[in-house]
Amino acid sequence: MAEAGEKQAAPLPAAEAPFDAVGLAKALLRKVRSGALATLEREGGAPFASLVTVATDVDGTPLLLLSRLSAHTLNLEADPRCSILLSQGGKGDPLAHPRLTVTGSAERSAEPRLRARFLARHPKAALYADFPDFAFFRLEIRAGHLNGGFAKAATLTAQELRTDLSGLEALAESEPGAVAHMNEDHADAVALYATRLAGEEPGPWRLTGFDPDGLDLMAGERTARVAFPERLASPAALRPALVAMAAQARAVPSS
Repeated sequence: MAEAGEKQAAPLPAAEAPFDAVGLAKALLRKVRSGALATLEREGGAPFASLVTVATDVDGTPLLLLSRLSAHTLNLEADPRCSILLSQGGKGDPLAHPRLTVTGSAERSAEPRLRARFLARHPKAALYADFPDFAFFRLEIRAGHLNGGFAKAATLTAQELRTDLSGLEALAESEPGAVAHMNEDHADAVALYATRLAGEEPGPWRLTGFDPDGLDLMAGERTARVAFPERLASPAALRPALVAMAAQARAVPSS
C-alpha cells in the first residue's frame, strides 16, 4: 500500500519482477477458495461485483459454480467477459497482503472432472450442485494482475498463470483414484505434507487435488499448497514424488 504522497510501483512483466511473481500468483490461484467476481450488467454495462466460491481445474483455470437465479450468471450469459479478485487476507492492513486479479471469459462446462474438483474444494456445495439452476463455469484466462504488497506488482500472461499439461494429460484421469488412495490409506503422510512441508497447524488435512507442479490440501476452511521437488515428468512420476515428499516431511523436526 502506498502512503500519502508516494506512488505505487508500476506493474512489471512477471519475468522482470524482482520477486517470484508467477509462483505467488499460482499459489493464490490454488489456495484461495472465494473471490469477488466482476461482471458487466446486462442493461447499461455497469460493473457488478459479487462474492463467489472458486476452485481450479488441473491446469489452474478458475472454476465457478453459479446459479442462473443470480444476477452475475445472467450477466455472463449476455457478456462472458469478467474478472475475479483473489485475496488470501490476513491480520493487519488488508492491502499489505497479496492479491491476484484474473481477467477472461466465463464459459459453461459440463465436464464431470470439473464437478469433482470443485466439490473436493467445496464439499458442502454437493447439497445444491445438482439443482437445475446451477452450472459449472471455467474462467478462460486472458491475463492476470498481481499485487504482492507494497512495491510488488506484476502483469502476467495466461501462459504464465496456467500450468502446462503437455504430455501429462493422463494426470487428470488418474487424479480421483490417487486422491482417494492417499486420503484413505496414507492420511498420516497427507498430514505431514501440510504440517512439515507447508508449515501449517495440525488438523484434519486431506488431499483435494494435484497437478504437475504440486498438491492441494485442505482442513476445514484452511488450505495449503505443497510444490513437488521438481515438476512431474510423467504420470508415473507421481507415486515416487509422493514417497520422496513423505520421507522429506518425516525428516523435518516437528515444531
